[in-house]
Amino acid sequence: MYKRILDHLTTAILLFDGDLILTYINTAGEIILADSARHLVGYNAQQLFKVSNPSLLANLQQCLTMVEPLVDHSTILNRMGQSVTINLSATPLLQSEQVQEILVELQQIDNHIRISKDEQLLTQQNTARLLIRGLAHEIKNPLGGLRGAAQLLDLELDAPELKEYTQIIIAESDRLQGLMDKMLGPNKLPNKKALNIHEVLERVRSVVQAESIGNLDIQCDYDPSIPDIYADKDQLIQALLNIARNAVQATEGKGHIILKTRIHRHVTIGRKRHKLAVKCDIIDDGLGIDPEMMKQIFYPMVTGRADGTGLGLSIAQALINQHNGLIECNSESGHTVFSIFLPLGTGNE
Repeated sequence: MYKRILDHLTTAILLFDGDLILTYINTAGEIILADSARHLVGYNAQQLFKVSNPSLLANLQQCLTMVEPLVDHSTILNRMGQSVTINLSATPLLQSEQVQEILVELQQIDNHIRISKDEQLLTQQNTARLLIRGLAHEIKNPLGGLRGAAQLLDLELDAPELKEYTQIIIAESDRLQGLMDKMLGPNKLPNKKALNIHEVLERVRSVVQAESIGNLDIQCDYDPSIPDIYADKDQLIQALLNIARNAVQATEGKGHIILKTRIHRHVTIGRKRHKLAVKCDIIDDGLGIDPEMMKQIFYPMVTGRADGTGLGLSIAQALINQHNGLIECNSESGHTVFSIFLPLGTGNE
């Protein structure tokens, strides 16, 4: 019964015996160590932490030797090429004044920092989107009147050289109308159906490959065990295509792009916690995004390119938000990752 309770905790619980051999680990512990209990149980602490976190190993040995509980804040744990920040609490469990077991609690704190940043990001984006939508609506009304007046004037004019000017007004009005429609973002709710995420990614890959000159290398690293998600296929293709095209432009059409999928457990998006979510990474080896630009890349009309509209990422984020998902970005020179999180669940979510 207690194991069932521990498996539902968000704090990682590890139990070591007197020889520092792992005898139990809960689900949250599997997530932090990025491995299964079936594989981890039976390993000693040295095998688990000597490489990934030597200080954690030293703490456990000290707890065993001194027979005293200890706490270590903000320690780094390396796993699978990634680093996570954790708080550690180790408590010796005594029997006849001898240490029989050591109870270890690990709490991933950078995940809480990420959730806080995500909430702030969503709030900022929603505020910016409301402002932009209000501005676009205000512009569309007089724009329609301007186009209508130009059409009436065109009917009254006989001279071809004068009609040329009215045609310019009409064409430019149509161009601005299209820009306003893009700024307003998605104008319909997603039509969600059961969908294989790899079907979407393969469509994106084929379109991007066809648009490139031929020097672009696209690699796929898919987890075939990911179940179907409930999503609007066309909207997801549009969102991921906008991000993939950004990656192509960042590599100037001759770099390397990786499309990667993985399952993540206990993902919090906004204020809602999801048991399972699919994470799609679009990775490129381009020049990277300027640190000053990183805070604004999802805002409408913000772009780092002279020929860009600054709407691609904003539209992508709006489409993913409609699927209760989130887009994150981490970038440095030669390595930029856009991560799309989409919750797995029923079509009613």
